This record gives sequence, C-alpha cells and structure tokens, in this order.
Amino acid sequence: MTNLASSRLSRRGLLGAGGALALGAVLAACGGGKDGGAKADDGGAWSFTDDRGRKAEAKSRPRRVVAYVGAAAALWDYGVTDRIVGVYGPAKRKDGSRDPQVGDVDISKVEIIGNAYGEFNIEKYAALRPELLVDHMFVKPDLFYVPAASRDKIFKLAPSVGIQAGDTTLTTPIEHYAALAAALGADLKSPTNVAAKDRFDKAVASLRQAVAANKGVKVLAASASPDLFYASSPAKNADLQFFKDQGVGVVVPAKLDQAGYFESLSWENAGKYKADVILLDARTQALQPKDLGSKPSWGELPAVKANQVFAWEPEPRFSYAGCAPIIEKLAETIRTARKVA
Repeated sequence: MTNLASSRLSRRGLLGAGGALALGAVLAACGGGKDGGAKADDGGAWSFTDDRGRKAEAKSRPRRVVAYVGAAAALWDYGVTDRIVGVYGPAKRKDGSRDPQVGDVDISKVEIIGNAYGEFNIEKYAALRPELLVDHMFVKPDLFYVPAASRDKIFKLAPSVGIQAGDTTLTTPIEHYAALAAALGADLKSPTNVAAKDRFDKAVASLRQAVAANKGVKVLAASASPDLFYASSPAKNADLQFFKDQGVGVVVPAKLDQAGYFESLSWENAGKYKADVILLDARTQALQPKDLGSKPSWGELPAVKANQVFAWEPEPRFSYAGCAPIIEKLAETIRTARKVA
C-alpha cells in the first residue's frame, strides 16, 4: 500500500462540547418547525463554538451550508435539509447511485464539489457562496477531507465548524451534531427526532441484553486492502468504543499505528487476533468478502468459516436515526453468533 493510501486509512478512522449546547438544553430551547424541519427565522447574529474551541460567527443563521458527506447526512437526519447546498466526500458511486456515506441527502439537489479523498473543488465551493463549512474531525484539529494544501484558501471563504468524530465515544458526535442542527433551526422535539431518539435508546438496551445472553463473543472490526488487513482499535473509533462500553467483546489490537486507529497486518498474519465475529469495513474504498477469495488466510479465519462476517460502517451517520439501525443489527449479530475462535 502506498504512503498516501495508508494516510487515507489513518485519517478515515479505521479508523467537551466546546460551545455546543448540552443536549438537554438544546431540547428545552427548541420549538417550532415541522417534523424535524429547520425553522425559517434567521434574523439576528449567529454563532456556534465547535469542538476545536473556535467560534463560527455570521450576521444571521447560515442558509448556505457546505459539508462533508457524513456531516451533511447527520444534519439532514435532524431536519437540516433546505440549507445544505453542497457536499464533498463519497457521495455518488460509479453507477450514479447514492453512496451510503451520504445518508438520505438528496444528491440531485446539492452540488458535489469532490467525490473522493483529495478532491475539493475550490472554484465550485466559492461559486456556491457558502455561509458555513461543516466537517468531522478524526484527528483534531484537522477537518476531515479538507486538503491541507488549500485549507487556508478554503477557510477564507466561510466560517467552519469541526465536530469531534474520533478519539471519543459515539454519543459525543451524535449530541454535538444535534446541537449544531438546532443552532441551524432544526426542531429536536419534532415527532421524527423524538422517535429516532427512542429507537436509539431501545437499540442500546437490546444490545446490552444480547451481550448478557451470549457472553464471551469476540468481535474484531477490520478493513481489507490488497496488501494489508487492518485490525481496528476501539480506543479511537467512536462506534467501537461505544460498543465496548455496552459490554461487547471488541478485540483490542496491540501494536497500533501512530494515530492509534488500527494495527496493520500482512495477509499472512491476518489471523493474529482470534474472533468469533468480524465486522468488515463496508465503505467504497475497502475490499469486501467477494473480493477476498484469492487470500487463503482470509478463508482460514474462524469467523469466515462460520459465515460470521458482517458489514461495518467506520463512519456511521452521527445521528440517532443513523445509528439506531446499526446498533440493532449488531445486537442481532451478537445474539445469534456462535463461539468459533
């Protein structure tokens, strides 16, 4: 694997609210709007302090938001749909279909200013007349997918908000995106948002029950490339840390990369960590089970032999609506898994 590819995987998260309001306060403060939609009253000065501790300010609530696909997907789930005018990151597949990482964002109605790592068309970005840029942070204070070489030019065009998505637990970015969505006019007390939170809470309870009912199941989260097999650490990945906190037996690799997200294993050593279940990176850039038939060591893994390999989203949609189905599927996976390692 090239150094660039390795850097991409590290930054992608194989992978303090700052001034973001505590979620309870946000819920209490929000009203108006319909079914999660953003409120129209944009008068008065607007500000939001992000997870870098930086305050984004505007003369009024931003109406033209450009965001990394994961950030856009989270905001969209909370009801910020009419303000997102552009996205960057994996939005559209080669066949023209929606990439899962963009969530429910209507890609026919937003400008895609970059569709892969390293792509960020500054001219298209400027033409959108952006009023706010929103992105994940996996390695603080870097905004994910914002090219380092051109970030100064990018940041001059609009205020930016970075939400911590790595080196934390799942509920942190979920709550911080909820706070940002509320600041952008979303109604967190809408029936849609209340139902999503309720489903999330029930999913978490279901996961805990599954762990208690089938104790000792070992789960390895991993990503596959042509040359390397990446064993991911719960210490940095927000979802894995959350799963571990609920009692899931997430395997903890011993020799991590510099950023702490994963251990790089040659395919000859892919069986270093014994696991009953493998959660395999399902993102576009990662190899899938159908691609791994030529790797003998893959076929020898106990979880593979037992057909206990399941899709994993290292970059989940950081919203209650986005994460509830993931937790439900994991609960079912744990509940039905056989111990084979």
